[in-house]
Amino acid sequence: MYGLVNQGIQGLIIDNYGADIWEKIKEKAGFSNVTFLASQLYDDSVTFTLASTASEILGVSLENVLKDFGKYWVLNIGKEKYGTLMKSGGDSIIQFLKNLPNFHSRVMLIYPKAETPEFKVDIISENKIHLHYYSSRIGLTDFMFGLIDGLSIFFDAPCSVNHLKHTETDTTYDLFEITVQ
Repeated sequence: MYGLVNQGIQGLIIDNYGADIWEKIKEKAGFSNVTFLASQLYDDSVTFTLASTASEILGVSLENVLKDFGKYWVLNIGKEKYGTLMKSGGDSIIQFLKNLPNFHSRVMLIYPKAETPEFKVDIISENKIHLHYYSSRIGLTDFMFGLIDGLSIFFDAPCSVNHLKHTETDTTYDLFEITVQ
């Protein structure tokens, strides 16, 4: 993953728990002397090690760390780095989710080696969709829950999410039913 992702975890921890906790997490994870550069590629294991170490030090589940990170990613990193791009994705959470492939195509112009997930949206009704999530990365389903939560806040569109299907083999597939209130 690009260092921007690790910078996002850093921002989440510093903003919510302080710089001292971030330094403890980096040290315990074995990255005490590392400064993550946004455009540099890092092995996925670095990100997962940071998240699991944060879980351990904070005394919260890894699932909660990933959910919080997903929400933080949208409301902080997304707004800060891609605000105009996010706004051009649509006027509603449903429009934005339908346009995610276009959004990721544009992100790949900035980060050409990014391994972005794939999404497909089925419209069930005016306020209900099925979101199909496909990823070569294992273990990010809870991050997706956080992203959806963050998008519901970003678009001021409270929604409920039902997790209809999950499979993990060498890839991940999740099916979410999202109902906008």
